[in-house]
Amino acid sequence: ATLPVTGTYSIGIDPQQVIELAEKALLKKLRTRSLSVSEARSVLRERRLDADATERLLDSLEEYGYLDDKRFAEGFANWRRDGQGLGKQRVLRDLRVRRVAPAVAEKAVEQAYSATDETAMIEEFLARKFRGKSLPAYLAEPKNLASAFRKLRYAGFSAGASIAVLRRYSAQAEALEDEPIENESV
Repeated sequence: ATLPVTGTYSIGIDPQQVIELAEKALLKKLRTRSLSVSEARSVLRERRLDADATERLLDSLEEYGYLDDKRFAEGFANWRRDGQGLGKQRVLRDLRVRRVAPAVAEKAVEQAYSATDETAMIEEFLARKFRGKSLPAYLAEPKNLASAFRKLRYAGFSAGASIAVLRRYSAQAEALEDEPIENESV
């Protein structure tokens, strides 16, 4: 089925050809990287496809299963948890950056992290980031302790759980509760 096209296109190019080229470009991106529906819409806008043709093409790709924000968010959350060891808040923030609907993102993150132990994830994160170092000795210095705390917060772990784990290595961890965190908004 051909899609009707309206809008401004380069002179001498068939509007249907513009749609086909935009679809090819989007499918090429989808072969190399998963995209949210909103990201796919941006790819089509870059190709100067008008709004009506864009929505029809997106609907078609959703119908065939190429685009699905729910499946995308679930896979993304699982990958960030298992593959990168990141915390809930970071994954939620990253899904919002990828323009996944907040309700879909929150549900996917809650589902992905429902059976995880945040404390164990923090321990693994610290072991990975500070391998080869004696954590009690390294975290005895206040600047290193503050740096480790900031890394944990940036990685998406809660302040309470981060401090609880850091407290095992340094008695000074209590003072971290008062430290301001940059870009803490989620």
